[in-house]
Amino acid sequence: MSRAPSRPLRVVIADDHPFYRRGLARSLQASGIEVAAQAPNGEAAVLAVLETVPDVVVMDLNMPRMSGLEATRRLLEQAPATRVLVLTVSADVTDLADAILAGARGYMLKDRPVQEVVEAVRTTAEGGAPISPLLAMPLLRGLRGPSGEVEIGDADLGAVEHDLLALIAGGRADHEIAEALGTTEAEAREHASSILAKLRPDRRAEAALRASGSHRA
Repeated sequence: MSRAPSRPLRVVIADDHPFYRRGLARSLQASGIEVAAQAPNGEAAVLAVLETVPDVVVMDLNMPRMSGLEATRRLLEQAPATRVLVLTVSADVTDLADAILAGARGYMLKDRPVQEVVEAVRTTAEGGAPISPLLAMPLLRGLRGPSGEVEIGDADLGAVEHDLLALIAGGRADHEIAEALGTTEAEAREHASSILAKLRPDRRAEAALRASGSHRA
């Protein structure tokens, strides 16, 4: 699904909390993003997307009648080109993994700054895969192979990102990684998020599958 350069980016917002939904709509519109429709549940979201064909669907997870997870699955079946960005309060790695496996492109937490959410919407529209930094480290750890090495494939990484992966392979905790890199934990997690965004979709799905299995065991 490509977007003509002459028209604004269009989104559908699916969230069962009207105050949050309307506030997000105002923030997106103030940033030049058109809100094609708002939906209070997953069922309404699927209908709205099929009717309006937006560039991005901003999808909450926990909604009545049909969850955001099920709505994402339905959309990927009925409109495979749909780009879903999950926006949720859940920092559970299993929820993140399930969302990615269902077909979501990105996963952001609602406690992130509004401008960061706006940028995540733009990134998703451009084919990117924004992942909330708080959840990036556990997902990367899901790519550790039997030898401990983090298997990322052919992603083009910077020096700091390579160093971070080596530290993850060594079994270091987040605070130890930050200390070794000479940065804060928040900045280290931002680097981890950047790495995930550079991975192929199949590699992110593999990380999600492994992370999901380890957290359910």
